[in-house]
Amino acid sequence: MGKEKNPRRVAENEAMAKAKMLRTSPQKLNLVAGLIRGKKVEKALADLTFSKKRIAVDVKKCLQSAIANAENNHGLDVDELVVAEAFVGKNLVMKRGRPRARGRFGKIMKPFSELTIKVRQVEEQA
Repeated sequence: MGKEKNPRRVAENEAMAKAKMLRTSPQKLNLVAGLIRGKKVEKALADLTFSKKRIAVDVKKCLQSAIANAENNHGLDVDELVVAEAFVGKNLVMKRGRPRARGRFGKIMKPFSELTIKVRQVEEQA
């Protein structure tokens, strides 16, 4: 008997990876995610390796995870992979504060975000 297999959340020629609780604001993370959207994975990895942004290291890890998922779990060819989607979402916000002048309290928001990367196998046109 057993349970039925869950349907895939992505298409047959796609794979995805998520990175949660990334310690940066979604706005800053989206700038780095925009660097890799629509590019071939080799070019995207090279761009992230030489990016000066601190969060690029975590984005690169997530991209490498998506590539590994495509190769090992779904049997896709790594040389034909393209970053189909890279989107950013909000996560929790730690609220901190600092005493200010005249008895006031300055809010300090420490946002977290999450990143989803989908890679797609695209056959090269001759």
